[in-house]
Amino acid sequence: MNTDLFEKAKQIKCLLLDVDGVMTNGMLYFDENGKEIKGFSIYDGLGISQCRRASIRVAIISGRNSAVVAWRAKELQIKDVYLGIHDKVNAYKEIANKYHLEKKSVAFIGDDIIDLPLLRQVGFSISVANAVDVVKKEVDWVTQRRGGEGAVREVVDFILSAQGIH
Repeated sequence: MNTDLFEKAKQIKCLLLDVDGVMTNGMLYFDENGKEIKGFSIYDGLGISQCRRASIRVAIISGRNSAVVAWRAKELQIKDVYLGIHDKVNAYKEIANKYHLEKKSVAFIGDDIIDLPLLRQVGFSISVANAVDVVKKEVDWVTQRRGGEGAVREVVDFILSAQGIH
């Protein structure tokens, strides 16, 4: 990891997360009644809890509107949840204004082209290993782990380590 990334991670006060492909493996599962089912990494969940304890805000900005995601966010005590959002930059601006956040203090993890406008706005842009190539080419850092397989935790561990928290 280069020192520039370490310096960016030191500044982070808010971590923004996409869901499908980042917090999940990107697959959509439905039962016989059409009810959506998603799998989330327990490692990511603990990492999100560690952020909260370290006073780093976590917010979700997802292009899909999903009751499963709303439930998971509530379980993880994520208060800022934006679902069904296609203009993720506006959601980011709302969060930044609400908490008086500077660009350099915000990180975002995305995986697909809908995330590019926001990835270009934040101080620390990150994609997961299974992101589309165009996204991986534009971000500051690409995780080793895939979405839904501990990629969020990898980012959290790096940020907390850079900040001397663990």
